[in-house]
Amino acid sequence: MSAAPPASTPEKPRAVRALALATLVAGVLDISSAFVLWGMRGIGPIRGLQIIATGFFGQDSFNRGLTSAALGLAAHFLIIFVAASLFYLASRKLRFLTEQAIISGLAYGIAVYVFMTCVVLPLASVHPKHSVSEVARSMIIVMVLVGLPIALIVRRFANEEIRQD
Repeated sequence: MSAAPPASTPEKPRAVRALALATLVAGVLDISSAFVLWGMRGIGPIRGLQIIATGFFGQDSFNRGLTSAALGLAAHFLIIFVAASLFYLASRKLRFLTEQAIISGLAYGIAVYVFMTCVVLPLASVHPKHSVSEVARSMIIVMVLVGLPIALIVRRFANEEIRQD
């Protein structure tokens, strides 16, 4: 006797689509802003991505060319994917996250910024020293280009779910 395959729920494809779109949109917006800010400081995109990869390779990242740049880009999108996944999972239990997506997204952006600055960067042995204006600018960027798109995209897919029920 063979067991019947488990029934596919519409929630799984919707979750995959929500996470893929949220990761793509927030990831592209955030890395694009980084490219602009790096460019203003005379740092090219490859060098900037190698800076991200110093968490893996240390200073040797700058000797690894496109390999470390690609890893830096992959790490960037992985971090955005994790952020989107956490928001998505939380929104399944805390409906106000999608009901108040703009406020929740902006607040989530602050949380992502604080986590990146206080946990991820120190673990990667990256210790940037920023002025108050740079911190404010960076926090606003993460609020608007990461937290907000994630929340709005998750809300869009949550609203699809409600309409289909």
